[in-house]
Amino acid sequence: MLLSAYLDNRLKIVSGSVISLLTTIDELKGRWAASVNLHPQTLGRLKQSVLITSTGASTRIEGAKLEDHDVERLIQGLSVKKFRDRDIQEVRGYYELLAKIFDSWKTLKFTDGTIKHLHKELLKYVDEAYHKGEYKTKENQVRMIDAEGNIIGTVFDTTPVYLTSIEMHELIQWIQETLREKKYHPLLIMSNFVVQFLKIHPFEDGNGRLSRILTNLLMLQSGYVYIAYISHEKLIEENKVEYYLALRNSQKTFKTDLEDITPWLIFFLQVILKQSQMAIDLISKQSIEQILSYKQLMVWKYLQKVHEAAPGEIAMQTSIARSTVNQILNKLLKLHTVERIGSGSSTRYRKI
Repeated sequence: MLLSAYLDNRLKIVSGSVISLLTTIDELKGRWAASVNLHPQTLGRLKQSVLITSTGASTRIEGAKLEDHDVERLIQGLSVKKFRDRDIQEVRGYYELLAKIFDSWKTLKFTDGTIKHLHKELLKYVDEAYHKGEYKTKENQVRMIDAEGNIIGTVFDTTPVYLTSIEMHELIQWIQETLREKKYHPLLIMSNFVVQFLKIHPFEDGNGRLSRILTNLLMLQSGYVYIAYISHEKLIEENKVEYYLALRNSQKTFKTDLEDITPWLIFFLQVILKQSQMAIDLISKQSIEQILSYKQLMVWKYLQKVHEAAPGEIAMQTSIARSTVNQILNKLLKLHTVERIGSGSSTRYRKI
């Protein structure tokens, strides 16, 4: 059976808990989209913070020792000599690559060549990584690493060298086609891609870090733009044991008659849900006055003074055109700051 057939079969039937997670995530995605008026300086600060946090977390998952403040010092050009050269090299590569993803995701095509190029960029500062940008030429395994950087066990065996190029070609072709055809929910497609990518483990080194880079890219290209403001990598690090268990419990069933991707789907979607919730928390922490335009703010302030009001009353009291008031009320509804009461000519609005 071709790899694409296995990939499709895994997603033909998903559990009710998976569907529930998808529904909640997309609801939160819509709430974020309705609040894109966050100040550019605020978004810039959030993105810079995520670059530091994600770089530290993603490299620590693989055994590096640098804490977030060490990463920040390194990026600022300050000395962090107490760490291994390899750790410093990996941090610089990850930080710069993730920054490029955040800046250039709209123009990147998801191809075999792109993935190889991203791997090369990821390891460009690692002196001994002669294999950068090329698929593996020797067998590898996925091992679990503890907080001290010690190997504590093998999670799973990977695709043999002679099948790696073939399976990567099939995997990339599958994700291109399914995303283009909208065959499944995009989060199901990208989660299936990530778990299979890690099962293949196509490169001699850097597979885990690259999988998280690719997750950021796929999320952004699928419209989950808040991933640039909430660290995906940090949530993986905080749940590292569950991460490895979810991978192992799903991947050990691959290419059998009892394939079951559910453990991984649940873990992956729970991480995305947490990111989505944290993104909405960012909005709620911003003063509503900083988010709204001048006319939107006038309507909002009027509704704070009264128990409830009809659109015509709001238009008359604020001297804003009725059609504009209707648009503003729809925005406030999406922000979950007001609620609608009644219907038709008796429709009224009040602050939540």
